[in-house]
Amino acid sequence: MLARKRMIETIEAETKYTRRMTGRSTLNSCVIDTMRRVPRDEFVPSSVKDFAYNDSPLSIGHGQTISQPFIVALMTDLLQPQADDVILEVGTGSGYQAAILSQLVKQVYSVEVIETLAGEASKALQRLGYHNVEVKVGDGSQGWQEHAPYDGIIVTAAAPFVPPALIDQLKPLARLVIPVGLPYMSQSLLLIEKDEKGEISTRDVLAVAFVPLVSDSENQETQET
Repeated sequence: MLARKRMIETIEAETKYTRRMTGRSTLNSCVIDTMRRVPRDEFVPSSVKDFAYNDSPLSIGHGQTISQPFIVALMTDLLQPQADDVILEVGTGSGYQAAILSQLVKQVYSVEVIETLAGEASKALQRLGYHNVEVKVGDGSQGWQEHAPYDGIIVTAAAPFVPPALIDQLKPLARLVIPVGLPYMSQSLLLIEKDEKGEISTRDVLAVAFVPLVSDSENQETQET
């Protein structure tokens, strides 16, 4: 498919363009191959399917977006997923990021605060055969304690600060990839690593623009107004 091929070429070009900031001139070939295989058009509304392989975020309703493919690829690469890993995703959204991760790790647990999105994503993932993803409705800033600790955590919406619960649910030598910053203002994609002693180090990777991470209480307020 020509559109998918062009998406991969754009991801590779963006990787080279941002290499001085990210420290990466190429991404892991497994990540690129997975981006090539997973059908992004199956995770967007019919109204924007013609733009599914553009390197840009797209609206999926409820004030949420599916992330730019380059950012999906970069965040996945930063996580350094391994075949036996159990990963937590905060912000299921369309399910696209979870589908990408599902092809690289053993199990993905994904939390989505918007019930409608969680249901739609879960149905899409099951329909397309991504059976090692489990989705639940909840406040992602609290993680998913039941399955912790995790080999990696990825957050697909911008938090005003790094949620302590996510740090607590990381295994030693695990990574957390999260955009941090205020809505519609400067945000930074952070790579957070926990060492063997539980000490944390943080690296600012790239300036980004994400929709805000919504807490359960904020979502409830939105539904009631």
